[in-house]
Amino acid sequence: MIAELGLALLWLAAALALLQFASGLWALAGGDGQMREQPAAAVRPAAIMQGLLAALSFGALMWLFVRTDLSVLLVASNSHSEKPFIFKLAGTWGNHEGSMLLWATVMGLAGALVARVERRLPENTIVATLAAQAFVSLGFYAFLLFSSNPFERLDPVPLDGAGLNPLLQDIGLAFHPPTLYFGYVGLSVAFSFAVGALVTNEVGPAFARAMRPWVLGAWIFLTVGITAGSYWAYYELGWGGWWFWDPVENASLMPWLAATALLHSAGVLAARDALRTWTIMLGVVAFSMSMVGTFLVRSGILTSVHAFAVDPERGSFILVLLAIYIGGALTLFGLRAASIQEGKQFALVSREGGLVFNNVMLTAILGIVLLGTLYPLVTEAFGTRVSIGPPYFNPVGAIFALPMMVVMAVGPLLRWRGDRAGRVSKPMILPALAVVAVLAATLVLAPGIGILPLLGLALSAGLAIASVMPLLGRNLRRTPLPVWGMVAAHLGLAVAVAGMASESAFSTERLVAATVGDSVEVGPWTVSLSAIDPVAGPNWTALQADMQASYRGGEPITLHPQSRTFTSPVQTTSESALATRWNGQLYAVLGVQGEDGRWQLRLWWKPFVPLIWLGGLLVALGGALALVGRIASGWRRQISMRRIAERREANPLPQERAGA
Repeated sequence: MIAELGLALLWLAAALALLQFASGLWALAGGDGQMREQPAAAVRPAAIMQGLLAALSFGALMWLFVRTDLSVLLVASNSHSEKPFIFKLAGTWGNHEGSMLLWATVMGLAGALVARVERRLPENTIVATLAAQAFVSLGFYAFLLFSSNPFERLDPVPLDGAGLNPLLQDIGLAFHPPTLYFGYVGLSVAFSFAVGALVTNEVGPAFARAMRPWVLGAWIFLTVGITAGSYWAYYELGWGGWWFWDPVENASLMPWLAATALLHSAGVLAARDALRTWTIMLGVVAFSMSMVGTFLVRSGILTSVHAFAVDPERGSFILVLLAIYIGGALTLFGLRAASIQEGKQFALVSREGGLVFNNVMLTAILGIVLLGTLYPLVTEAFGTRVSIGPPYFNPVGAIFALPMMVVMAVGPLLRWRGDRAGRVSKPMILPALAVVAVLAATLVLAPGIGILPLLGLALSAGLAIASVMPLLGRNLRRTPLPVWGMVAAHLGLAVAVAGMASESAFSTERLVAATVGDSVEVGPWTVSLSAIDPVAGPNWTALQADMQASYRGGEPITLHPQSRTFTSPVQTTSESALATRWNGQLYAVLGVQGEDGRWQLRLWWKPFVPLIWLGGLLVALGGALALVGRIASGWRRQISMRRIAERREANPLPQERAGA
């Protein structure tokens, strides 16, 4: 009964999305630029109810997974009665149909929130925005109802489920996919705002201020999702890397790059009424990248540990949706672009100029990642298999990323509209000295270091110092939260780049065959294999190594890497063991036992690698501070305007009394 209820709620949510879209179109079709009031009045309630019904439908699917209702095909295919509760719950979105229902649910709730709280834009723009959001939602509802029904029944009912992919049976599944989906859906709202502004020709600072919190929220979730996903793959897959330029990794990076550019462009439009056309275009591009990522993951054209294995018909459905949404938006942009006023001008040497330069750099990196991701798929379609990886992405991306870091250091110190380069030369002396000092020290202490890690270390040091300089001379207690957010985000990027460069330049790897009692040297560590013991978990058994690891002859610590064997489905995985110090991480993996009785061990010493994820969290924290500051500022503005209106109503001006 729960499955039928969930499906019925999904149909009702789709019907309300259709009502929301049709009402918006009808309202906006009024003559002489006037909006019809009756259909317009139905748009906000329809959006709110649609979001609630979609959430209830997803709640029904979660309940089916928690109960392990094997009469539902999706549950039987992706769950098992012996799984721990957290993996039963997370299994709701650890599959194709459930993840798409999560997408539609978050999209519906986002539209409901827009309908409930947004009052800053003219009503016709909000109606157009909600109509666009409903149109996007309709495609995903159609996809679920006609191609990927998550509530399909199974007859006969199996004795137990097939289980969840063992690589997904990790706490990371509870956080990584939802955060990414929140980010993707936040970009759908930005896309809808862009379409709404194009339809009503309301592209200006008010539009940017309304859209910016959604872009910022999406960017925060994407940052957290990518950071968490990187760390999850790092410790779960057992190969010792934090990023492999896998196409599905790129599928989440591309929307983040576009959202970063959009966030800065929307900030310029909101504060200085410039970059109008650029902001609209980036709103379309950012959501386009999330749709491209969805197509890559679910079309069946990729072979990846991250990708869902689905049939090509579903991929074709998503490709059609992508063509309709993005093609339609670009067509609308082409028709309306000429009518968008240019906005205010600014000098090349200005804060706006720095933001534009970095936006161009971000867009170029986005193009590099997109080309490197899609090119192998195109060549394979013509019978030629090509592999593109770090040798392409790292040096080509660095051509644009390194100048971007330099401008990021200088940009916050520049004035709006126009400035002189000489004015900021004195504050930049200290960051420049830091760059030179790190360059010299690294060349002396590590003369064989590669050029990219060397430049990464040096520029990250300069950026770290420059990122806190906007706080100099300020009353820190009165400094707005968005300024703190900018400082934290830029500092976080410097920290992350330092971690990336250190891991690339200084990592040490040992692959050995050892017997119990053997010791291995890896970097400053001495690791001894003490024992191999069998252990059992809730739905797996494992061989667990007992390793004693000593840092430079100090007190040993114990590591327990495992080789796990899952029963449902049958699969063997490597569970790494990590020892974290302030200056890096020891990474240990237990392999198989050879015919001679020795065990394969893979050991890495990765100096300062935790800085990668610490930096990512700092970047997300910066976004969160900025978001809280923007929301609080908006509330204060609304309260102030309400009080002014109340005072004027109680004590009208003389001319107002005369008019009355």
